[in-house]
Amino acid sequence: MEKKSARQLYLMRILLEQTDESHALTLQELIEKMDAEGIPVERRAVYADIEALREFGVDVIADKRGRNTYYFVGNRQFQLAELKLLVDSVQASRFITERKSRELIKKLSDLAGKPQSNELNRQVLIASRIKSMNESIYYNVDEIHKAINSDSQISFQYFQWGLDKEMELKRDGARYVVSPWALVFDDENYYMVAVEGSSLKHYRVDKMLRIKATGDPRAGRELYHEEEYGKKSLFGMYGGDIVPVTFQAKNWMIGIMIDRFGRDIPIAKVNDEEFETRAELAISPQFFGWLFALGPDIRVTSPGYVVNKLREYGENVMRNYQQP
Repeated sequence: MEKKSARQLYLMRILLEQTDESHALTLQELIEKMDAEGIPVERRAVYADIEALREFGVDVIADKRGRNTYYFVGNRQFQLAELKLLVDSVQASRFITERKSRELIKKLSDLAGKPQSNELNRQVLIASRIKSMNESIYYNVDEIHKAINSDSQISFQYFQWGLDKEMELKRDGARYVVSPWALVFDDENYYMVAVEGSSLKHYRVDKMLRIKATGDPRAGRELYHEEEYGKKSLFGMYGGDIVPVTFQAKNWMIGIMIDRFGRDIPIAKVNDEEFETRAELAISPQFFGWLFALGPDIRVTSPGYVVNKLREYGENVMRNYQQP
């Protein structure tokens, strides 16, 4: 296609990439930039092309400043604040590798246009973060979604890290065959919830290799209960049964409890300094660690077997620090 016949496309690219409210271009500057692209154009043609772009849906703003009129793109598909939020999410995600993080941030920056792209160029923060080392995770997620949507079982290999920092295939490299039911994002990792045999299991997606759909229909739907996973994932994907736990805590901790369990938790005054609340959650080492980190201003009061488990867990940890 000749450049001349794509004149409006070149003009649109210039406006999208090089302008915003703080970086506008005059009509003469637009003509010069079009000429640099090898497309000589007259003023009347630029006026007509701008109107055509507006009819197409591009928000080209004309801002009269003294004797000159400046043109720039106003509303975009994504506002700068929205792109900053997405960039920060990419940077914070451990399951996205460093290389892929940089690629995604570059693509997000292109959506903002060149004048604002420097504000999104915050990759310097990535290097100090612990990121996934498995590049295949993006394809894993896609393959799992496809299998779920097509009601197909999948097979894959699963690995763990060895002392030599190399991948070690579990089950001596034999392929797992499971029925995937959901993907859950928890504690900065993706997990696949799947049925293997007669058991519901969880698999770290970044530790899965060479996923293939088998074409066999999924099994075990009765084992997967979606409503439980919001409560399970409060303290790790590997918690036990969901149980109601009662807490007694100092009044200053009410914000911590609402942040963790939501505003719907019941609150009852115990005395002038303490309140009581209850939440349903899965008992797990992550829960114990969270509770111990909060210190002596909070304690579990029921059920009794959870209190005992907390005591036993604390005693087991303390044994590691007893003097010989």
